[in-house]
Amino acid sequence: MSDLKQKALQYHAQGRPGKVQVIPTKPTETQQDLSLAYSPGVAEPCLEIQADNNKAYDYTAKGNLVAVISNGTAVLGLGNIGAVAGKPVMEGKGLLFKIFADIDVFDIEVDATDVDKFCETVKAIAPTFGGINLEDIKAPECFAIEERLKKECDIPLMHDDQHGTAIISAAGLINALEVVGKKIEDVKIVVNGAGAAAVSCTKLYLALGARKENVVMLDSRGVISVDRTDINEQKRFFATSRTDIHTLEEAVKGADMFLGLSKGGVLSKDMVRSMAKDPIVFALANPNPEITYEDATSAREDVIMATGRSDYPNQINNVLGFPYIFRGALDTHSKAINEAMKLGAVRALAALAKEPVPQSIKDLYGNQNMGFGRGYIIPVAFDPRLLETVAPAVAKAAMESGVARHNITDWEGYKQQLRDRMAAQKKYR
Repeated sequence: MSDLKQKALQYHAQGRPGKVQVIPTKPTETQQDLSLAYSPGVAEPCLEIQADNNKAYDYTAKGNLVAVISNGTAVLGLGNIGAVAGKPVMEGKGLLFKIFADIDVFDIEVDATDVDKFCETVKAIAPTFGGINLEDIKAPECFAIEERLKKECDIPLMHDDQHGTAIISAAGLINALEVVGKKIEDVKIVVNGAGAAAVSCTKLYLALGARKENVVMLDSRGVISVDRTDINEQKRFFATSRTDIHTLEEAVKGADMFLGLSKGGVLSKDMVRSMAKDPIVFALANPNPEITYEDATSAREDVIMATGRSDYPNQINNVLGFPYIFRGALDTHSKAINEAMKLGAVRALAALAKEPVPQSIKDLYGNQNMGFGRGYIIPVAFDPRLLETVAPAVAKAAMESGVARHNITDWEGYKQQLRDRMAAQKKYR
């Protein structure tokens, strides 16, 4: 047994098995406490909520409770391992929600691969929660599931595998383009991979101003072009009219940006050398990127390189997004997570990377030169300013776009509440 395997299994099994638990939030020491917590006192908030369902935010945990829901069909790099086998990942996602944004989570593993059955199950339990984070559901079913549940549920819902990566990478792209002095509407983008995350990333880049005619997307069979007959609706949206290119090697020549959401080792040093001046390479396959950080930076001195790994600069990490996006959505009792809220998160993340980095963060990461530039286009995961930066931006976007049911008026007070939440979570670090 490898050392990592042994440590990981011991970590999950020692003491109380798993990574999360439920604890009381009200006094339960006396008979009177119990009479208020349950019968007969509990009838009073029930009747208030019956008269106005929105009162559930006042009298229950709904407003701080997110469901992390999966059917285990696309778990991390493990693939379709089934609902119960994916439970450690869903518990881990819940842990991240808690330590980074003080959001409580129930992880729910649904043993259903059929779209209708899965959606019916989630819709039926949705009243329990203030938000739903869909997780590790394979494409193309994930597109249909998210689209349907967004229409049928009146709480914020997001498939993080799609939109989390999109939001973080979009913020990194905005800043990378600023560093090299290029405009998003001019750059040629090559996307290797055509799954849920790749499709969502590319659509968000288009929302930021990229031109579809400048995008070339590839799947496992090569370039997705208009003359192919073996592609689904999501891929067809990105089909290029260029029929002179078929391989990644051909597609990447002269490209300004490479986005990889595929598999390790598919991008060579020679391919990076063939890209345009100041190339941007986001090699996000995990744990092994499409090209290693060492190979990319040795191939081109002018490259801006990002991966999904924590041991290299510019980590495109979903934890920079989902805790704070849901925090802002929950705090405004939002009906949805919409495009305006996602773009609000993108711009907040991009702006934070330009702010001076506190010495405490430099010390934590052992990088005294950390600051906006080629090696720092996105904030790091343990930057405590993320909560008070991204969550308010999302909350404002929710209010301005009309999906908020609760308006925040004292923004400085709200930011202080968020700082207090972060301070309370330090005990978990």
